[in-house]
Amino acid sequence: MTEAVVVEGLHKRYGAVRAVRGVSFTVEHGEIFALLGRNGAGKTTTMEILEGFRGRDSGRVDVLGLDPGEKAIERILRERIGLVLQDIAVEPYLSVRETIARDAGYYPAPRDVDEVIGLVGLAGLENKKVRALSGGQKRRLDVALGLIGNPSLLFLDEPTTGFDPNARRKSWQLIRDLREAGTTILLTTHYMEEAQQLADRVAVIADGRIVAEGTPATLGGRDTALARIRFALPPGTTVADLPVPATRGEDGLVTVESAEPTRTLHRLTDWALCRDAVLAGLTVDRPSLEDVYLRLTYQHQSAPERMAERSPL
Repeated sequence: MTEAVVVEGLHKRYGAVRAVRGVSFTVEHGEIFALLGRNGAGKTTTMEILEGFRGRDSGRVDVLGLDPGEKAIERILRERIGLVLQDIAVEPYLSVRETIARDAGYYPAPRDVDEVIGLVGLAGLENKKVRALSGGQKRRLDVALGLIGNPSLLFLDEPTTGFDPNARRKSWQLIRDLREAGTTILLTTHYMEEAQQLADRVAVIADGRIVAEGTPATLGGRDTALARIRFALPPGTTVADLPVPATRGEDGLVTVESAEPTRTLHRLTDWALCRDAVLAGLTVDRPSLEDVYLRLTYQHQSAPERMAERSPL
């Protein structure tokens, strides 16, 4: 099989609420796949079904060739996957080493405890009690517990929450290294930069459905979207003076959208040079992954959700 995870027509209902409605996607062996969505979109329910913590109403789910809904294979599945959940209950009076070593005993072929401690950046804290760790250090311990079983598939649910920028980037490199070593990773995150940096493919879930899927560079048509040229108007000029159509935003910067950014930029810079003017703060870009994510999730919000977001309360 080339797929580590297969989801086809997945449905899950809680009473009158349809949390997951026909979700389908695949995760290839050895790739990092990011599942993105707002709270309440169906992301957590989908992940819990894949992890074997929640049953489904209908649809096909295949995780490493196993059906996580079958109780008979629960132990086999647990030995082959790793979980880094948002909230993991850990004995506060055990040390870092004791906690990781205890979990290592649950697996038939665990990784070396000291190796894992070093990988997650907890070297030097081996004998520190869990209750004395900072929030970021506890999150590293969560990652260590997900890795100790040497999983073929690793579920990472908001793995860098509470990390400072330096720790986050180190964790990104660890995740890349795991992928290079052959580990398949299914990731959820609210940091769009994290998805941009790590994911080979991304799927956006909204209102219980997958509304877009692709690489971070192509999701939602990012690669074909109009380029945005932004700059500050030179003193003594107005938007009407520019050689191309433009709009001025609340931040005072001018925005020009173009399907031919090279040609448009040439016209703008030629115009500025002829006037011995400077286009201060000049940038050229396309919609970011965050821009696309916000657009997709907003388009698929219900009317009550949109009203709630607009409310000042």
